[in-house]
Amino acid sequence: MGVLYDYFRSSDDEAVAELMARIDGGPLVREGGSPVEDAVDGKGIDPPVVLGQVVSFALDVPWDADLTGERLIWPAAAGQDLEYEGPWVVVLSERARDALAQIPDDRLPDLADRWSRIEELSHYSDTQPELMLSRLREFVGLARRARTNGDSIYCWICL
Repeated sequence: MGVLYDYFRSSDDEAVAELMARIDGGPLVREGGSPVEDAVDGKGIDPPVVLGQVVSFALDVPWDADLTGERLIWPAAAGQDLEYEGPWVVVLSERARDALAQIPDDRLPDLADRWSRIEELSHYSDTQPELMLSRLREFVGLARRARTNGDSIYCWICL
């Protein structure tokens, strides 16, 4: 099945902990239903590598594994247990949020095309540029709403 990723926005780490308690650890995007929060189904898009590459394209900088600046925020014990299989939540840096939020609409098709061709997505069948454009619009929209509301972007992860 692979790793699951749901990206969402929230006001702060405490609100995320409360959300996780309320929904019994997730997920945020449920098949056949509405997302629990303002969320995007990540479908194989991990924060440091796959999302990090589109952030690098947006910033016009070389990709680096630390570019999205994710930091574990829930549960605290997950960082101490090497066998922990999730779920857990990381928060992305403001730099990553703002890089996505500031992508002009007219750049989206080019960035989606570049993103569709990264090696890490080569084994997926649904990464044609037009599909990746739709996905990128979802991420950019989430980032714009997060920035407008003073929220951070979080990623729920589960093996």
